[in-house]
Amino acid sequence: MKKIMIILSKANLDSVYAAFVLANGAAMEGIEAELFFTFFGLDAIHKEKLNDLHIATVGNPGVHVPTFLGGLPGMESFASSMMKKEIDRLDLPPVSEFLEILSNSGCKLWACKLAMKIFHYKEEDLIAELDGVLTVGDFYKRAEGEGVHMLFI
Repeated sequence: MKKIMIILSKANLDSVYAAFVLANGAAMEGIEAELFFTFFGLDAIHKEKLNDLHIATVGNPGVHVPTFLGGLPGMESFASSMMKKEIDRLDLPPVSEFLEILSNSGCKLWACKLAMKIFHYKEEDLIAELDGVLTVGDFYKRAEGEGVHMLFI
């Protein structure tokens, strides 16, 4: 059986949607998918933060603006607003709904135990669809076997 293990370490809109689209596409193709949210990626499953994700405009070459412009007041909000309009135009679900879709399609959603300790998050701070909290070692054990690919975003 094929399986994709996606590690999400950032909760900016472009990284979150890339991980979600890849996991959803895998599920649609009959490929088992698991998402591991670590460090800032935890914000994508944090109940109070997941609907307020942004696009990083400084140090993000994909934004195609010089760093000095990306740092101007309002640029991050502007870029985030533009990205959210494109997401809506393409009829992609908002983050909270996308997480429900992923969970309902059988995608496993895991939070990183160490990152939760670092940021002082409790399991009740996270979405109900979460399958649990794992150590890195436990996540790696889930990746054992043939046909497993791991992707770090």
